[in-house]
Amino acid sequence: MTEADRYPHAVRGIGLLVLGTTAFGCLDTFSKILVAYYPAPALVWLRFVLQTLVMAVIFVPRMGRGLVRTTSLRLQLVRGVFLISSSILYVLALGHMQIAEASAITFLAPVIVALAGGWLLGERVHVRTWFAVAGGFTGVLLIIQPGGAGFTWYYLLPLGCAFSMAGYQLLTRKIAGRDDPITTLFFPGLVACLALPAVFPGSAFDVPAQPLHLAMLVASGVLGAVGHFFFIRAHDHAPATLLAPFGYAQLVVVTILGVVVFRQLPNALALGGMALVAGSGLGLVLASRRGG
Repeated sequence: MTEADRYPHAVRGIGLLVLGTTAFGCLDTFSKILVAYYPAPALVWLRFVLQTLVMAVIFVPRMGRGLVRTTSLRLQLVRGVFLISSSILYVLALGHMQIAEASAITFLAPVIVALAGGWLLGERVHVRTWFAVAGGFTGVLLIIQPGGAGFTWYYLLPLGCAFSMAGYQLLTRKIAGRDDPITTLFFPGLVACLALPAVFPGSAFDVPAQPLHLAMLVASGVLGAVGHFFFIRAHDHAPATLLAPFGYAQLVVVTILGVVVFRQLPNALALGGMALVAGSGLGLVLASRRGG
């Protein structure tokens, strides 16, 4: 059976994935607006509370207790820690830099995963991986432009987010096939809901009083859940190797939103760096599809 026979609705899957990336781009935009008024841990916590509730409403009727049934509680908890760290670092970064640049730097995560997979998962590290690593980090340097007039140490926040997200993705690969994919998606959000108030007791976790801010916060939670749901449904219609390149559509979405909402457009060097980071990740994906 050919791939076309197995996935007759692959175009639908691609469309769902692009919708998911658009949802996440809008979520990032709301986060950038809100972080100017509220602590990043509080925003992340409230978003995950809403996201987890929406996912529970969608999946509990169908899965019941199976939604939280796992073969490795430790792995799921550590995944949750990585997700919490990456989310907080990213929201903090949005408060100090352009949304397109912050997002582009976090897209270094797949390149880090490809390199770390050789050390941690025993996978073969191809020459193309080293080229992707070199290209990805060169792209990051073009974005942050160390020593330039616009450089600040806040640029290290999305870089830390990329490493945290890489850890999250590596553990996701390690647990793949052992737990239900929806459980694997649901668990980190649940961990964030329970852990963040304990880790950041000094942060204000009050619901925003301003109606517009409250609406954006609710929308963020819904967008997070809907975006993940679109991702799940996309993989029902098309293979991961076909869908992966279209995940980079999020860079286009956040760049457009950055211009429209914040009147921010990265300079030519930063745009070149964003293209280099995306190209490095895409090169790895396309090479893996060819099996070379």
